[in-house]
Amino acid sequence: MLWIKAFHVIFMVTWFAGLFYLPRLFVYHAMANDDISIERFKIMERKLYYGIMLPSALLTLITGIWLLSFNVTGYMQAGWLHAKLTLVVLLILYHLYCGHLRTCFKNNRNTHSHVFYRWLNEFPVIVLIAIVILVIVKPF
Repeated sequence: MLWIKAFHVIFMVTWFAGLFYLPRLFVYHAMANDDISIERFKIMERKLYYGIMLPSALLTLITGIWLLSFNVTGYMQAGWLHAKLTLVVLLILYHLYCGHLRTCFKNNRNTHSHVFYRWLNEFPVIVLIAIVILVIVKPF
């Protein structure tokens, strides 16, 4: 079980690295004016989303479900876990929204400013803090 937990944390860290970096790329992409930079950002965003974020998200979810399977009854009675899983669902929706935004950039249909993406970049930070506190402190 400890090996699975270790890999769950590793995959979660790589997923969050992508969730932190992709909106930062969007900030710079939204500020870019020349075609070379714009095309470079499209490539970087695609590789980050499909090469790092998507596999990391899937492996985080697989190992998380695997960990839950060891004590489903016990975990389902833990309030902190319900809160954590709610945050994970929100994180998945955020991930998918970032994928939508990546597609908008890919098709040259971005409608947001770099300031929007700077604020968007704060969401996973708040979720990460909340999840770590819930898992470590188990406040309820």
